[in-house]
Amino acid sequence: MMVVMVVSGFLAVLAVAIVALLLWWSWPGKPSPFLDEGGRPLPGSISEKARAAVNGLEQGMFLRAKDRTRPVLLYLHGGMPEYFLTRRYPTGLETEFVVCWWEQRGAGLSYRPGMSPDSVNVEQLVADTLALTNHLRERFGRDRIYVMGHSGGSFLGMHAVARAPDLYHAYIGVAQMAHQLRSEKRAYDHMLGRCRAERRTALARKLEAAPVTLEGGVPPAYLRVRDEAMHALGVGTMREMRSVARGLFLTSLQSRDYTLAEKVSLWRGKAATGVSSMWKEMLAADLAELVPAVGVPAYFLHGVHDYTCTCAEASAYFDRLTAPLKGFYTFSESAHSPLFEEPDKVMRILREDVLRGTNRLADRT
Repeated sequence: MMVVMVVSGFLAVLAVAIVALLLWWSWPGKPSPFLDEGGRPLPGSISEKARAAVNGLEQGMFLRAKDRTRPVLLYLHGGMPEYFLTRRYPTGLETEFVVCWWEQRGAGLSYRPGMSPDSVNVEQLVADTLALTNHLRERFGRDRIYVMGHSGGSFLGMHAVARAPDLYHAYIGVAQMAHQLRSEKRAYDHMLGRCRAERRTALARKLEAAPVTLEGGVPPAYLRVRDEAMHALGVGTMREMRSVARGLFLTSLQSRDYTLAEKVSLWRGKAATGVSSMWKEMLAADLAELVPAVGVPAYFLHGVHDYTCTCAEASAYFDRLTAPLKGFYTFSESAHSPLFEEPDKVMRILREDVLRGTNRLADRT
């Protein structure tokens, strides 16, 4: 008995020490500077956590670039901010752009306890996007910037560029949202079929108990199993990411760019909004009807294994979209996050097509 108590005590102390070490390591709460070959801050670079008043609310963002004279890119995240993934999954964006990783109203650095969920809606977030765009244009002295929307951020981004095309060089949609209810139906059918074929009996039963239909919509019980099923089958956040807890939660805790309080806010904001603060509005929408045309070049980048926002629905929207120039790019090794899963291919597209205003590398135009 004494040996068991000693071992248990040792394990408890070890666990506390590991947690303390993790918190200490992650304590700085600011992004590291870019360094030259001599280990000194790279001249002309920018690496900062910034805040700005956006339509009456102080909102947070990370600004990163090896050369602050490069074009500005505003990144619109999906269901929750994704900046914390960039240390484990480098994107390379900061080599070609001044990247603004904005954490939207109600999320991450911009989360405030007690904020009314009704105040975080599509109309408000579009207004915030345009206001932040103008802030970035003024700060960096640009007439236009680029905007990249991922997942739910692509729903927001399409509205923004349709409303104010004169503010943007081009739009890049990663895991482009289109008709989300049809997408959820496709995802449900795919996952249930896979679970049955692969004899994942427990998951199949959970899905069978919460059917998604075009008539009945998306039941709450389905949302409770959705992430588990998508990640188990490799059709969620990333093809190789099999667990939200390990792939997202633990990775966020390890980020040195957030303080501990900010990490808590990151997940409090996610808990408050669920899939997305715009979820009900997105489910009820068909972007092909709401935004049938944009006045800037539009580039869609999509993983073929993505069932969070299905490639088939994004492709159908692309075919109906009118734009001065457009390109559809498929990623054979990606699920929902080509930017993190196949960053070299994304960067080639950005350098050779987007920044040059062409679509030569596109699979379809």
